[in-house]
Amino acid sequence: MKFCPEGTNDSLAKKFNSLSEIKATIDSREIFEGRVLMCDREHNLHIDLGFMRGIIPRYEGAYGIIEGTVRDIALISKVGKRVCFRIMGFHRDGNGNMWAVLSRRSVQIDCIKEYINHLNPGDIVDTSVTHLEKFGAFIDIGAGINSLIPIDMLSVSRISHPAERLNEGRQIKAVLKSREGGKLTFSLKELLGTWQENADLFSPGETVTGIVRSIEAYGVFVELTPNLAGLAEADENLKIGSRVSVYIKSIIPEKMKIKLVIVDAFDEIPNPEEPAYFISENHIDFWQYSPDGAVKDICTKF
Repeated sequence: MKFCPEGTNDSLAKKFNSLSEIKATIDSREIFEGRVLMCDREHNLHIDLGFMRGIIPRYEGAYGIIEGTVRDIALISKVGKRVCFRIMGFHRDGNGNMWAVLSRRSVQIDCIKEYINHLNPGDIVDTSVTHLEKFGAFIDIGAGINSLIPIDMLSVSRISHPAERLNEGRQIKAVLKSREGGKLTFSLKELLGTWQENADLFSPGETVTGIVRSIEAYGVFVELTPNLAGLAEADENLKIGSRVSVYIKSIIPEKMKIKLVIVDAFDEIPNPEEPAYFISENHIDFWQYSPDGAVKDICTKF
């Protein structure tokens, strides 16, 4: 894809061997990536191009800086990470030192016009997790442009923080849930399988591992997969987030219930696993989580 999340396409990372090689890329408007060496006091980003240094001026560092919709922390936080850019020309200072002038903003503007503006609800895209907040996961949907997956759209099984589901830097698929003007909201849970698809991975009589997600007076909810949880009897010795082994007593599709028995509990907190996707298409219009005939009808319309 032309406008991929930053740092996910190694073919874009390039070091140049001569001035003429760098000059040859200006007219072609080719897109490259380089690791940010530093952000100076004026918040210009410095990149090693091999033959010479490249500098992304602050106002070319991100779409939104000039407009005031993006804060300078978006530039500072890029130190040590790869960013996209085009080579726009050259500049020589009063001491005769020359460097290449780069623009990340130019790539982002084209990404918005040629790619992001054409996305529709239900479109499934490749993204990269940039950072996690209590309310959701921010993802790079192309050329360093961020959107949000709210925490309740990361999975059907409830979590208290996105770090329980994802790691920063992880590449994931996401589906566009809605767009309001320039604000895009994405979701992950619709790609992680229906209740029945997840329940089919298990059978009564099996003992498997799970994660304690909620402790209530009437029982303990144990996550078997991100989109499937079962209920076990209350146990005051358990902690939210702990790994447990559970015996599957019964699976009841019409009630969307799985009855569990706690066998053992472990102290370690498991690391987030790679998402397991149940949808291979590039677009969905409708997703039905609940089984046919279930007491609850849970679905998503895009």
